[in-house]
Amino acid sequence: MSQHYLHRHLTPAVLGAQLASYGQSHGPPPASEPDQLSAREIAFISTRDSFYLASLTEAGAPYLQHRGGPVGFLRVLDGGTLGFADYGGNRQLLTAGHLRRDPRVALFLMDYPARRRLKIDGEAEVVPLAADPQLAGQLGAQAAGEVERLFRIRVVAFDWNCPQFITPRFTAAELEAQLRPLQERIAALEDELQGLRRPRS
Repeated sequence: MSQHYLHRHLTPAVLGAQLASYGQSHGPPPASEPDQLSAREIAFISTRDSFYLASLTEAGAPYLQHRGGPVGFLRVLDGGTLGFADYGGNRQLLTAGHLRRDPRVALFLMDYPARRRLKIDGEAEVVPLAADPQLAGQLGAQAAGEVERLFRIRVVAFDWNCPQFITPRFTAAELEAQLRPLQERIAALEDELQGLRRPRS
């Protein structure tokens, strides 16, 4: 867990809960600069095809939604910035509306087969599609007619969680890749068996 993430989340209430449950608490480390994504985080983010995004209403109520797209649709723009193109959906614009008042967001990225997860705290903004052609190009929005807006997220802190209790799950494409060698082997064995069954001349 990064020092900056710990500083943000080990609040007095959390320390009080630790003290009540375990008889001791772990004070937060000194404040540090916002976290910078390393090659490890960049590689992980670039291979995700979905993530969960949390935002806050004006009253502080949390809202969580699932965002999905082609592999790599959540782009790393630099060591401290992420972005993605937002496609037309149910027209509720809940997250976009929340960000008009409070830019704070949290992202939760999962790799179920490898049992890995990455949490990211950030500050997000909605960018009109025509307002920043360069960003639109970086996010691959120019070739997609259904994109309605762009999201840019400044990374504040992140944390890698342990794999305990993550149940491995696989997409259809991942299963197909794993099963293909077995299917090819079965086909080869069936051909061999057919050859053995043919009457000899």
